[in-house]
Formats: sequence, C-alpha cells, structure tokens
Amino acid sequence: MYFSITRTAWTAAAIVKDHPLAFGAVVVAGASVLLNRWLAKKAERRNPSIGCFITVDGVRLHYYERGTGTPLILLHGNGSMIEDFQSSGLIDLASKKYRVIAFDRPGFGHSDRPRRIVWTPNAQADLIAAALDKIGVPRAIVLGHSWGTLVAIALAVRYPPQVRALILASGYYYPNARADVVALSPPAIPLIGDLLSYTVSPILSRLMWPLLIRKMFRPSSVPKKFADFPAEMAVRPSQIRASAAESALMIPSVWTLQKKYSQLRLPVAIIAGAEDRLIESEQSSHLHRDIPHSTLHRVPATGHMVHQTATAEVMTAIDAAAAAQPRRTITTSAA
Repeated sequence: MYFSITRTAWTAAAIVKDHPLAFGAVVVAGASVLLNRWLAKKAERRNPSIGCFITVDGVRLHYYERGTGTPLILLHGNGSMIEDFQSSGLIDLASKKYRVIAFDRPGFGHSDRPRRIVWTPNAQADLIAAALDKIGVPRAIVLGHSWGTLVAIALAVRYPPQVRALILASGYYYPNARADVVALSPPAIPLIGDLLSYTVSPILSRLMWPLLIRKMFRPSSVPKKFADFPAEMAVRPSQIRASAAESALMIPSVWTLQKKYSQLRLPVAIIAGAEDRLIESEQSSHLHRDIPHSTLHRVPATGHMVHQTATAEVMTAIDAAAAAQPRRTITTSAA
C-alpha cells in the first residue's frame, strides 16, 4: 500500500507540474509519505515485540504471556496495545496468581490486520478464540478495556465454553450520537483514507496526542508510569487506519451486539470511572441493568483509563469474577 501511495503521489506530481500550487501540494504529500514511512519503521525498531507470535487463519498475532494459574486474557482498547496493560502494572499484579495473556488486537502493536476481513467484534472474537485454542487455553477469564470490551462480549457470546468470566472496563455498549466517530473515521475510507493515513493524519495525531491522553485520564493527571507507553507506535499510518476503522465500526457494532447481552450467563464484572470524559459511565450502568446478575463498580474521581489509575480496583474485580459462580438457567417442564 505504501508503494502504491508513493507512486500515485509522484505520478500526480508529473501530471500537474505545469500548475505550481497543485504541483507543490503533491510534492509535499509525497514527502510526507516518505517521512511517515521512515518514522513508522524507526518506531518499530525502537519498540520491538515483547512477546510471541502465532499465526491463525493467515493472521499473524502478537501476544505476551506471563504467570501461571487460571488463564486471564487482556484485550486493549482502540488505538492501544499490550504496553498499555504493561505500563499500568496490571500484568505485574495479575501474573502473581493468573496465567496472563495479553494480545495486540489486529492492526495494533505488532499484530497484522489483513484488509480482506472487516474486523468487527465478532471477527476479532473468532480470531482470539482460535488463537487460544492453538495456544492451549481451554477456558479463561477475559478482561476487555474500552473497544476491547466489545471483543470480550462477542467472545463470551460466540464461545461460551471458552470464557469463564468477563471483566468489562470503561466500555461502550449502546449506540448514541458521537462527534468523535465522525472526526476520527476518515482515515478508514478506501483510497482517501489511505492517503490521509500516510500524509496528514500521522502529523495531526502527533500534535493531538497530548490533548487526547489528558482527556482519557481526566479528572486524574497522566501518571508517570504511562511514560513507558510507546506513543510513536500508535501514530504509525497502519495503526491510525486500524483505529479509524474501529471508530467507524463502534456504533454499528453495539447496535447489533446489544441484543446479545441477555444471553450472558457467566459472571460479569463491570467497572468504570465515574467521571469518564470519553465514554459516559451511564453506559456501564445501563449494561448492569440489562445483565441483572452482573456487578457494577463505578470508581469515583476516575476517568476512562481506570486500569491505569485504579489498578487495584480492577484487580479486585478480576478476583471477584474468578470466584463467582455461573448463573444457572432455570427451566420449567410443561404440565
């Protein structure tokens, strides 16, 4: 894709060479492609993979495993990667009693995201389920953060025997009007989105990164431990496009998935920051009402990055879900 965009940019430059302003714009675009390509490769060299790779149905997935005991699967949010859980300290805490397996979801970190697939929560759940089977994980506790909660729920709905309990942190569960979806989705548009992802979007993302991170952590300040998160990996063209695609899929995904919540019979722990500025905590309260056997913990004075700023509370939710018993389905026979 990179070579196609570069070739297109220089071909366009040759066509408009007699129009100085247009020619200049195309030259700048071509230079931006080369610069962003170089910055992406530099970021990958500076941040090599920290775990293992597994190929499932032709998709190369990166995952990090640590600890022994009951398997605990960690699924990060949109635009993130394994290092989010690592910098939070959650992996350190959880691996003392659980076999922690954190995945880079498709298109993030060091995992591939083939374009032949529309990476809905269901598609990602199918991939993760196959990966767990290949790794040798028959049944696991699954924690999802933000967009990762949708994959976690889809995994529990589609593969009930593989999921022992769910921990859903700072999730988006019901469709509503969101300006950020409109603003963040353009890089996912075919052709135009590719051009944006390799030219303007990485530059804008670098400029907007500090503001976005502060919003995600508010009302808390950004903790020093988050400095270990490799921001330069998050603003690569490929990851920007993956993030835009997930923004575009967010509303239609929950529109379909919300019909499945009542099917969940396993222990479900819902945790959210009471002052989340990215996804209102009422989303979590609504889910709790729709899953009566679930538990809800709204952490006061905490924002979207609840696993970073309230790590101990998240661990408590994990332990409680692990100890809980599945809800039994009561059936009555006809008289």
